[in-house]
Amino acid sequence: MSTPVRRVVANLAVADPQVDTPFWTDLLGLETAMDQGWVVNHRAAGATQPVQVQLVSRDATAPVDAAVSVEVDGPATVDALHARALDSGLRVEHPPTDEPWGVRRFFVRTPGGVVVNVVAHR
Repeated sequence: MSTPVRRVVANLAVADPQVDTPFWTDLLGLETAMDQGWVVNHRAAGATQPVQVQLVSRDATAPVDAAVSVEVDGPATVDALHARALDSGLRVEHPPTDEPWGVRRFFVRTPGGVVVNVVAHR
C-alpha cells in the first residue's frame, strides 16, 4: 500500500526558537532550512534519510500547537485526509487553511490527544 506521507517532523515546544538554534546548528551541525520567527526548521543537509526538527514558540495562525507535522503529497491530500478525519469522528483543531508561507494544512487530534499538523506545500 502506498502512502501520501513525505516526511514526519517533530515540533518541539520552546519559549524562543532563536535561543535553541545554536544547539541544533553549532553543536549538531544541522542547517536552518526555514525561519518564520515563531517556527524554525533545522535539517541535516545531504543525509541519506530525512533528518529534521522544528522549534515552535507558538503557532502563528492555529489555536493550538501541534506536537508533530506530517507532510503529505499535495493540497488535495490535505483536504481528503481532513474529510476522512471528520468521517472518523476525530477532533479537528484547525480547519484546512492556505497559509501565507505557502502551505495548506489542518490540525487534528489523535484519539490519544496528540495534535498533528497535516500539511502540504502549495
